[in-house]
Amino acid sequence: MKYPSRKSITFKAEYREFMRLIIINGPNLNLLGKRETDIYGNQSFDSYFLSLVNKNLEIDLSYFQSNAEGAIIDKIHEIGFEFDGIIINGAGYSHTSVAIGDALAAVPARSIEVHISNVYAREEFRHHSYLTKNCVGMITGLGLTGYQLAINYFIENPEL
Repeated sequence: MKYPSRKSITFKAEYREFMRLIIINGPNLNLLGKRETDIYGNQSFDSYFLSLVNKNLEIDLSYFQSNAEGAIIDKIHEIGFEFDGIIINGAGYSHTSVAIGDALAAVPARSIEVHISNVYAREEFRHHSYLTKNCVGMITGLGLTGYQLAINYFIENPEL
């Protein structure tokens, strides 16, 4: 069952509920706009998230960030049975956390992995992700735009 959130609208005389998506960001992404701006840019994720919300009024979009692996797993468990989709940037945990990958596999919500930088143009250890096999796809190297592209996928493919 889906849950209404922001508002309800009438469509063909039926109650329409909003798609629920969450962006989950991993460690150090709370420092976007401040650290390694040559790689990650100078915009904070909080300001970017507000622009995403304003561009995507037809969905209920949430955001969670943690530097702690267990908190990310707990969030996936908490929302993974209620939300329609997870957009996850596991950051450094993408390359080390079997447990986050297992959490994504354990819930019915579909996931898309997003990386701001092109992980394949960086250090060798970043070329493998423990999350990808449990996601419908991965977007890498397109900057913050990758998050909007992931949202577009969910909007255009609500039932896949």
